[in-house]
Amino acid sequence: MLGTAGVVRRPLSAAESAAASRRWWDADADDYHEAHGEFLGVRDFVWCPEGLREGDAELLGDVRGARVLELGCGSAPCSRWLAERGARIVGLDVSAGMLRHALVAAGATGVEVPLVQAGAERLPFAGASFDIACSAFGAVPFVADSAAVMGEVARVLRPGGRWVFAVNHPVRWIFPDDPGRAGLTVTQSYFDRTPYVEVDGSGRPTYVEHHRTIGDRVREIAAAGLVLHDIVEPEWPEGQQREWGQWSPLRGALFPGTAIFCCRRPG
Repeated sequence: MLGTAGVVRRPLSAAESAAASRRWWDADADDYHEAHGEFLGVRDFVWCPEGLREGDAELLGDVRGARVLELGCGSAPCSRWLAERGARIVGLDVSAGMLRHALVAAGATGVEVPLVQAGAERLPFAGASFDIACSAFGAVPFVADSAAVMGEVARVLRPGGRWVFAVNHPVRWIFPDDPGRAGLTVTQSYFDRTPYVEVDGSGRPTYVEHHRTIGDRVREIAAAGLVLHDIVEPEWPEGQQREWGQWSPLRGALFPGTAIFCCRRPG
């Protein structure tokens, strides 16, 4: 639909990244949910392709009565799961196409949550508005300035608030995006932070991902005034044969695919 013609690696501005992400997720929303909707559910909180669920991991703690913000909520299954457990949840996403699926799912389940269309680098909320913020592969890998996201989350969190986000494990950057044996051979430097960019025939970005090392993530968190207290690296579940993009049993047995950063705002 977007006419993706090739892949380049080049610097990309925040505006270019945001525009590419809106176009991609608007265009891909239907196909994404056809491929992954059953795995994600309509009111379930799955952190990652390894299948780690918040109901088991309890990374957010007790959410009853808590004001919670989900960044990059997509069709908002995590938000609906949290709402059913007593959270006062707001879901935010840059894509109208993904939020359209959230509205359809709300009608099907009867679990409605407030939805906001906006980017994560400038959150449209007052300071100290939330007790918890979370993101399961939403927003953070797709923005040019993830340090700004950390700063904005710190701003909208109340003292003592939690911030937990899941992203591609940084070590994955050195391997091709392939679930098979071709995806086991290192092809680029872990320290090369040049964005991965898919473009159309005119060179306009249609999809983008930004890489940060583990150290980059830690420094961004610290610079925002947050405290990192854990990094969860889910192991591939025994017996799970399902592939999701670059995730597969073959790769999952050898190296991590997901990193979940667990942070707090002091106070």
